[in-house]
Amino acid sequence: MAMTSNPGGAGRLPGQTPEPLPDDEQLLCGRMLSEVWESTDSGESDQHALRCPYCSAALADLDLLGGAIRELRSSTPPPMDTASLSERVMDVVRLELRPGRTLPLGEPEEDAWITEATAARVLRAAAESLPGVRAGSCRIAPVAMDELNDPLLPARPGLPGREPVRVLLEVTFPFAPDLDELADQVRQEVFAAADRQLGMRVAAVDVRLTDLLDDAASEGRTR
Repeated sequence: MAMTSNPGGAGRLPGQTPEPLPDDEQLLCGRMLSEVWESTDSGESDQHALRCPYCSAALADLDLLGGAIRELRSSTPPPMDTASLSERVMDVVRLELRPGRTLPLGEPEEDAWITEATAARVLRAAAESLPGVRAGSCRIAPVAMDELNDPLLPARPGLPGREPVRVLLEVTFPFAPDLDELADQVRQEVFAAADRQLGMRVAAVDVRLTDLLDDAASEGRTR
């Protein structure tokens, strides 16, 4: 996928460190995400990116999104509001290209972490295991302990930032007689995936319905 990024702006000298974009993202290895993209676009040999798991994961996400966009462009879906669909697709693309915040896994006293983008992929896949459900934007953020209102959760000793998280998931549903029940099923799948596949403590799952598809459109997108 040809995605050109010019973080340094016009007039940057060779070898000069590019200035980060206002919405740029810093990987856990210390590199800016725009740097990694630029080296790939330019065809330069980047030994660091070949060895670094964080750069490699960012480039793998970029390749996956490129394939998804090419597939979307080559498909012939039934007539629909293409403008709003394109906006939602690009929202997901922008979110997926960023690793996002680092989120805690396991118990409060442990030191296991995962990036938001990686966790979001697992939770979206769990939601889409239900027939006709399509998942879009998935945001995951820690919840402050005083917001949980759960007396069974003990005070957290040790490492900071290891509170349970809240998930906000945008979905598209097929027409169904009981949309509330379908939303509850999505929540159950997300809770189960977070617990069994990730070991992530989730305090709440908010499901936001963005669109309804008829049977033909739903079947076409799930094939």
